[in-house]
Amino acid sequence: MAAAPSPRRALVWGLTIVALLTAAAAGLALVRRVSGAADRFTTPAPPVITQQLVVERVQTVAKLGATEMTLRDVVTYEQTRYGSTKKALLVVTGKVSAGLDLTRGTDVAIDSAARRITLSLPPAQIIAVDILNVVTYDESAGLLNPFRPEDRDIMQRRVRAQLMEAARQSGILSHADEGAARMLTELLAKDGYTVEIRRPPVMAQPTG
Repeated sequence: MAAAPSPRRALVWGLTIVALLTAAAAGLALVRRVSGAADRFTTPAPPVITQQLVVERVQTVAKLGATEMTLRDVVTYEQTRYGSTKKALLVVTGKVSAGLDLTRGTDVAIDSAARRITLSLPPAQIIAVDILNVVTYDESAGLLNPFRPEDRDIMQRRVRAQLMEAARQSGILSHADEGAARMLTELLAKDGYTVEIRRPPVMAQPTG
Protein backbone atom coordinates (compact mmCIF):
# COMPACT_ATOMS: atom_id res chain seq x y z
CA MET A 1 0.00 0.00 0.00
CA ALA A 2 1.52 3.42 -1.07
CA ALA A 3 2.67 5.65 1.71
CA ALA A 4 0.73 8.89 2.16
CA PRO A 5 2.66 12.09 1.42
CA SER A 6 4.17 13.57 4.48
CA PRO A 7 2.56 16.76 5.84
CA ARG A 8 5.92 18.53 5.52
CA ARG A 9 6.22 17.79 1.77
CA ALA A 10 2.62 18.84 1.12
CA LEU A 11 3.26 22.09 2.96
CA VAL A 12 6.38 22.75 0.88
CA TRP A 13 4.48 22.13 -2.38
CA GLY A 14 1.63 24.34 -1.20
CA LEU A 15 4.01 27.19 -0.35
CA THR A 16 5.76 26.75 -3.71
CA ILE A 17 2.45 27.00 -5.63
CA VAL A 18 1.41 30.07 -3.64
CA ALA A 19 4.78 31.70 -4.34
CA LEU A 20 4.50 30.98 -8.07
CA LEU A 21 0.98 32.40 -8.24
CA THR A 22 2.07 35.49 -6.31
CA ALA A 23 5.05 36.00 -8.63
CA ALA A 24 2.85 35.60 -11.70
CA ALA A 25 0.34 38.13 -10.36
CA ALA A 26 3.13 40.57 -9.54
CA GLY A 27 4.64 40.09 -12.99
CA LEU A 28 1.29 40.69 -14.67
CA ALA A 29 0.74 43.85 -12.65
CA LEU A 30 4.24 45.07 -13.55
CA VAL A 31 3.62 44.42 -17.26
CA ARG A 32 0.37 46.37 -17.08
CA ARG A 33 2.07 49.30 -15.35
CA VAL A 34 4.91 49.35 -17.87
CA SER A 35 2.46 49.07 -20.76
CA GLY A 36 0.39 51.93 -19.37
CA ALA A 37 3.45 54.09 -18.93
CA ALA A 38 4.57 53.30 -22.48
CA ASP A 39 1.13 54.27 -23.79
CA ARG A 40 1.38 57.57 -21.98
CA PHE A 41 4.82 58.23 -23.44
CA THR A 42 3.75 57.28 -26.98
CA THR A 43 0.50 59.31 -27.04
CA PRO A 44 0.93 61.67 -30.01
CA ALA A 45 1.11 65.36 -29.22
CA PRO A 46 -1.47 67.66 -30.80
CA PRO A 47 -0.36 68.49 -34.36
CA VAL A 48 1.37 71.82 -34.87
CA ILE A 49 0.72 73.80 -38.05
CA THR A 50 3.89 75.25 -39.55
CA GLN A 51 4.32 78.44 -41.51
CA GLN A 52 5.42 76.49 -44.57
CA LEU A 53 2.19 74.48 -44.51
CA VAL A 54 0.11 77.66 -44.24
CA VAL A 55 1.99 79.29 -47.13
CA GLU A 56 1.47 76.20 -49.31
CA ARG A 57 -2.26 76.19 -48.62
CA VAL A 58 -2.55 79.91 -49.29
CA GLN A 59 -0.80 79.38 -52.63
CA THR A 60 -3.17 76.52 -53.44
CA VAL A 61 -6.20 78.70 -52.71
CA ALA A 62 -4.75 81.51 -54.81
CA LYS A 63 -4.35 79.15 -57.77
CA LEU A 64 -7.62 77.25 -57.45
CA GLY A 65 -9.90 79.77 -55.77
CA ALA A 66 -10.34 82.32 -58.55
CA THR A 67 -13.85 83.71 -58.97
CA GLU A 68 -15.23 83.88 -62.49
CA MET A 69 -18.12 85.79 -64.01
CA THR A 70 -19.54 85.57 -67.52
CA LEU A 71 -20.92 88.93 -68.62
CA ARG A 72 -22.58 90.54 -71.60
CA ASP A 73 -22.30 94.24 -72.36
CA VAL A 74 -22.92 96.76 -75.13
CA VAL A 75 -19.91 98.73 -76.36
CA THR A 76 -20.20 101.79 -78.58
CA TYR A 77 -17.46 103.50 -80.53
CA GLU A 78 -17.63 106.82 -82.29
CA GLN A 79 -14.94 109.02 -83.77
CA THR A 80 -15.15 112.13 -85.92
CA ARG A 81 -12.44 113.41 -88.22
CA TYR A 82 -12.61 116.14 -90.84
CA GLY A 83 -16.31 116.47 -90.10
CA SER A 84 -16.85 112.80 -90.98
CA THR A 85 -18.03 110.39 -88.28
CA LYS A 86 -17.56 106.66 -88.00
CA LYS A 87 -19.29 104.59 -85.36
CA ALA A 88 -19.91 101.02 -84.27
CA LEU A 89 -22.18 99.21 -81.83
CA LEU A 90 -20.97 95.90 -80.43
CA VAL A 91 -22.55 93.31 -78.15
CA VAL A 92 -19.78 91.44 -76.34
CA THR A 93 -19.70 88.39 -74.10
CA GLY A 94 -16.71 87.81 -71.88
CA LYS A 95 -15.42 85.91 -68.86
CA VAL A 96 -13.71 87.87 -66.08
CA SER A 97 -11.61 86.19 -63.38
CA ALA A 98 -10.58 87.67 -60.03
CA GLY A 99 -8.23 86.30 -57.39
CA LEU A 100 -5.30 86.97 -55.06
CA ASP A 101 -1.90 88.23 -56.11
CA LEU A 102 0.43 86.72 -53.48
CA THR A 103 3.46 88.66 -54.67
CA ARG A 104 2.34 91.66 -52.63
CA GLY A 105 0.98 92.24 -49.16
CA THR A 106 1.05 88.64 -47.90
CA ASP A 107 2.12 87.73 -44.36
CA VAL A 108 1.61 84.72 -42.06
CA ALA A 109 1.82 84.72 -38.24
CA ILE A 110 1.26 81.58 -36.16
CA ASP A 111 0.75 81.58 -32.39
CA SER A 112 1.15 77.89 -31.53
CA ALA A 113 0.45 78.43 -27.82
CA ALA A 114 -2.87 80.16 -28.52
CA ARG A 115 -3.42 77.96 -31.61
CA ARG A 116 -4.20 80.99 -33.74
CA ILE A 117 -3.22 81.70 -37.35
CA THR A 118 -3.27 85.29 -38.61
CA LEU A 119 -3.12 85.87 -42.36
CA SER A 120 -2.55 89.27 -43.93
CA LEU A 121 -3.69 89.06 -47.54
CA PRO A 122 -3.91 91.57 -50.38
CA PRO A 123 -7.37 92.45 -51.66
CA ALA A 124 -8.60 90.49 -54.64
CA GLN A 125 -8.01 91.92 -58.09
CA ILE A 126 -9.02 91.10 -61.64
CA ILE A 127 -6.47 88.71 -63.08
CA ALA A 128 -7.89 87.83 -66.51
CA VAL A 129 -10.43 88.95 -69.10
CA ASP A 130 -11.37 86.54 -71.87
CA ILE A 131 -13.51 87.83 -74.73
CA LEU A 132 -15.77 84.97 -75.76
CA ASN A 133 -17.90 86.56 -78.48
CA VAL A 134 -18.33 89.89 -80.27
CA VAL A 135 -21.33 90.67 -82.46
CA THR A 136 -21.37 93.87 -84.50
CA TYR A 137 -24.90 95.23 -84.83
CA ASP A 138 -24.09 98.54 -86.46
CA GLU A 139 -20.95 99.85 -88.08
CA SER A 140 -20.72 102.80 -90.41
CA ALA A 141 -17.66 104.62 -91.68
CA GLY A 142 -17.48 108.26 -92.68
CA LEU A 143 -16.77 109.27 -96.23
CA LEU A 144 -13.41 110.74 -95.25
CA ASN A 145 -12.99 108.70 -92.10
CA PRO A 146 -12.80 104.94 -92.76
CA PHE A 147 -12.12 102.33 -90.09
CA ARG A 148 -8.45 101.68 -89.57
CA PRO A 149 -6.53 99.02 -87.59
CA GLU A 150 -6.02 101.48 -84.75
CA ASP A 151 -9.80 101.83 -84.45
CA ARG A 152 -10.05 98.06 -83.93
CA ASP A 153 -7.37 98.24 -81.25
CA ILE A 154 -9.25 101.02 -79.45
CA MET A 155 -12.50 99.04 -79.59
CA GLN A 156 -10.73 95.94 -78.24
CA ARG A 157 -9.35 97.88 -75.29
CA ARG A 158 -12.75 99.44 -74.67
CA VAL A 159 -14.40 96.02 -74.68
CA ARG A 160 -11.95 94.73 -72.06
CA ALA A 161 -12.29 97.84 -69.92
CA GLN A 162 -16.10 97.70 -69.94
CA LEU A 163 -16.13 94.00 -69.07
CA MET A 164 -13.80 94.67 -66.14
CA GLU A 165 -15.95 97.55 -64.91
CA ALA A 166 -19.14 95.52 -65.28
CA ALA A 167 -17.54 92.72 -63.23
CA ARG A 168 -16.50 95.16 -60.49
CA GLN A 169 -20.00 96.57 -60.31
CA SER A 170 -21.37 93.04 -60.07
CA GLY A 171 -19.24 92.43 -56.96
CA ILE A 172 -16.62 90.08 -58.35
CA LEU A 173 -13.87 91.39 -56.04
CA SER A 174 -15.89 90.95 -52.85
CA HIS A 175 -16.92 87.47 -54.00
CA ALA A 176 -13.27 86.57 -54.58
CA ASP A 177 -12.26 87.91 -51.14
CA GLU A 178 -15.04 86.00 -49.39
CA GLY A 179 -14.36 82.80 -51.33
CA ALA A 180 -10.64 82.86 -50.51
CA ALA A 181 -11.33 83.54 -46.83
CA ARG A 182 -13.84 80.70 -46.66
CA MET A 183 -11.51 78.20 -48.34
CA LEU A 184 -8.53 79.14 -46.16
CA THR A 185 -10.60 78.89 -42.99
CA GLU A 186 -11.83 75.43 -43.98
CA LEU A 187 -8.27 74.30 -44.76
CA LEU A 188 -6.54 75.73 -41.68
CA ALA A 189 -9.13 75.83 -38.87
CA LYS A 190 -8.36 72.31 -37.67
CA ASP A 191 -6.85 70.67 -34.57
CA GLY A 192 -8.07 73.51 -32.39
CA TYR A 193 -6.63 76.35 -34.49
CA THR A 194 -8.58 79.51 -35.25
CA VAL A 195 -7.98 81.64 -38.34
CA GLU A 196 -8.02 85.43 -38.57
CA ILE A 197 -7.74 87.05 -41.99
CA ARG A 198 -6.71 90.69 -42.30
CA ARG A 199 -6.70 92.90 -45.38
CA PRO A 200 -5.45 96.45 -45.84
CA PRO A 201 -8.11 99.13 -46.16
CA VAL A 202 -9.13 99.87 -49.73
CA MET A 203 -8.11 103.38 -50.75
CA ALA A 204 -10.78 105.42 -52.47
CA GLN A 205 -10.03 106.19 -56.10
CA PRO A 206 -9.50 109.91 -56.80
CA THR A 207 -12.19 111.55 -58.86
CA GLY A 208 -11.99 114.51 -61.14
